[in-house]
Amino acid sequence: MFPLYDINRARRPPLVVRGLVLANALAFLWQLSVGLERSAYALGFIPALFFQDPVGESYRLFTSMFLHGGFFHILSNMWFLWVFGDNVEDRMGHGRFLLFYLLGGVAAALVQGLFMPSSSVPMIGASGAVSAVLGAYYALFPRAYVVSVVFFFFPFFVTLPAGFYLGYWAFLQLFQGVLGLPGVAWWAHLGGFVYGVFLAPRLAPRWRRW
Repeated sequence: MFPLYDINRARRPPLVVRGLVLANALAFLWQLSVGLERSAYALGFIPALFFQDPVGESYRLFTSMFLHGGFFHILSNMWFLWVFGDNVEDRMGHGRFLLFYLLGGVAAALVQGLFMPSSSVPMIGASGAVSAVLGAYYALFPRAYVVSVVFFFFPFFVTLPAGFYLGYWAFLQLFQGVLGLPGVAWWAHLGGFVYGVFLAPRLAPRWRRW
């Protein structure tokens, strides 16, 4: 199931979400100019290096979340951020949302590193931080609806509660992480999601009645 849009109108323009999409797009253009593999090893999060020198390698926790491995990688991450991020930013406010997003990416990378502490393969992508946004949406807007397209012989559209859609998404991350499927940082996704579920309600004030 791929989300198309949510039926949940934000009150304020998502300035931070737009800025993050632009920052990731510019970073990807830079990657294309220097080479995807070269940029990944230069600025990606490498658990083996981090645990040898946590202070000296800590910058990679931040730079890695703005790098991507290909067009589909960045497009899917930015699309999920665009669909779900506006409402979370609206509830938290611009400044708190930006801090929440960045720390979510850090938390997700650390969780993946704890599961693979000796890995020398660079981990890149905004998916950990975006997963934190998905967890926040799950906690704050479980009764909102998400319109998705499902491909089963031919595409058709379904409308599901966000709580069900994102809960199913989190279950898939756990399932595939337990299976140990390579190529994707499943535990980073799940770690970011759990971070978002627990932290978002503490950063998002209740709506005031107008």
